[in-house]
Amino acid sequence: MILKNAIILAAGLGRRTIPLNFETHKAFLEVNGEILIERLIVQLKEAGVSEIIIVIGYKKEQFRYLIDKYEVELIENDDFANSNTLYSLSLAESYLSNSYIIPCDIWCATNPFTSKKDDSSWYMIADISKNVTKLDDLSERLGVAFIEQSDSIWIKQRLRELANNPSQQMLAWEELLVTDGELAIPTFKNCEHFIQDINTFEDLIFLDDMSNHLRVETIDIICTTFDIAPKEIKNVLALKKGMTNRSFMFECKDKSYIMRIPGEGTDKLINREQEAEVYRVIAGESISDELIYISPEKGYKITSFIDGARNCDSNNKSDVSLCMKKLRSFHERELTTSHEFDLFGEIEFYESLRGNRESIYEDYQSVKNRVLTLKSYIQLNIEKKVLCHIDANPDNFLIFEKNNQTEVRLIDWEYAGMQDPDLDIAMFAIYSQYNREQIDFLIDAYFEEGCEERIRMKIYAYVATAGLLWSNWCEYKQQLGVEFGDYARYQYEYAKEFSVIVSEYLSTFEDEDN
Repeated sequence: MILKNAIILAAGLGRRTIPLNFETHKAFLEVNGEILIERLIVQLKEAGVSEIIIVIGYKKEQFRYLIDKYEVELIENDDFANSNTLYSLSLAESYLSNSYIIPCDIWCATNPFTSKKDDSSWYMIADISKNVTKLDDLSERLGVAFIEQSDSIWIKQRLRELANNPSQQMLAWEELLVTDGELAIPTFKNCEHFIQDINTFEDLIFLDDMSNHLRVETIDIICTTFDIAPKEIKNVLALKKGMTNRSFMFECKDKSYIMRIPGEGTDKLINREQEAEVYRVIAGESISDELIYISPEKGYKITSFIDGARNCDSNNKSDVSLCMKKLRSFHERELTTSHEFDLFGEIEFYESLRGNRESIYEDYQSVKNRVLTLKSYIQLNIEKKVLCHIDANPDNFLIFEKNNQTEVRLIDWEYAGMQDPDLDIAMFAIYSQYNREQIDFLIDAYFEEGCEERIRMKIYAYVATAGLLWSNWCEYKQQLGVEFGDYARYQYEYAKEFSVIVSEYLSTFEDEDN
């Protein structure tokens, strides 16, 4: 008998299992009282496979107990968020010989590993009638394969070639099996065993609509809000937008909704009671999307999905003009709340969240000091304070058609509070990564009648100050493992560049006075 091992690939985020994956890695979903990965391990051991290697990444701490319970080996993929199964398999390359390769999210009704077909390599597909010879044909692929020792030699070579190329790390491991457009190993039709991969929330319901993992808080909220059972929640889809939260779309009762799950560390950044107050103030004003549910305690939120809506394109002048018109209309309503967004106070607060860590920017203190000198100029030129969005960036403007009219809505009011309306203009600019010329166009789109120089310079001062604010915000979030790439660097550059522009402008008045 050939001595076999198994490599279970379990590093991924499992985005399609949203919202279940927020609390539990998909490998630990429960079906009929059994945990997926534990059932797989037991089935492998029953088939005589004693060496089991699991490649982990997302929620890796949840896997630790398996070492003692089942004597498995764990390999960590620290780059799980930026890679796919090919890269994960490369980390277990040294084990690849007479190996089962198995995804962590399959449920096998009976044991598929007791087959005597272990003298040659195969890739398992569902029981379909067509003859599959190409990777593109694998619409019914199950992700389960056996790689015999002789085939492992050339597969390892290909694995090294692809895995060492950063541009290839997002490939699925099955790409290794393709040579000249054809599969290099035969497919094995699974005729005997019922095997179901659990890629989505609905897949779990199909297998076990009473699973304990359908009783998570997010599902309970949806079911209570709409008076439905979990199986009535359809077409759950993860949404990638948003820098602060995790969101997903779902359908129930023939309508679509979006649910927001607060992101890591947002409990320190956002006052949810204040957010709820803002939604009460703007209710019925045709300013925002329709709020269905909000929890000031936990930050969960459900809103109606606007069909056909798109985000503002910050590089499209027509879009920008349309959104600035909406923004000004909102400001001119002069709505009020009981709380204010303290711009300079928030800078100090975000900075304090870094603890004893110094800023990653060597000249941070000098840039901060220069920005703080702009505070008095800003305060002298504030004409009024009204409810402002504060996070008025292009992604938070939705444009859609309704009754043959173009409509605009502002979404995501987490930071909203009383402030100078001109701050919202600056916020739009820095998120869009505008240069000075583009910022001037934005200002002119808002002030169609023309903008005084002192107000334009005040908006520049807001660009610098808001840049420093979000730079500190990014530094805190980076400590939590969230990366923002160029966005973080741009925010700091706004603080540097525009604080100089305004300081030089103000110095001309000082020279005249002297």
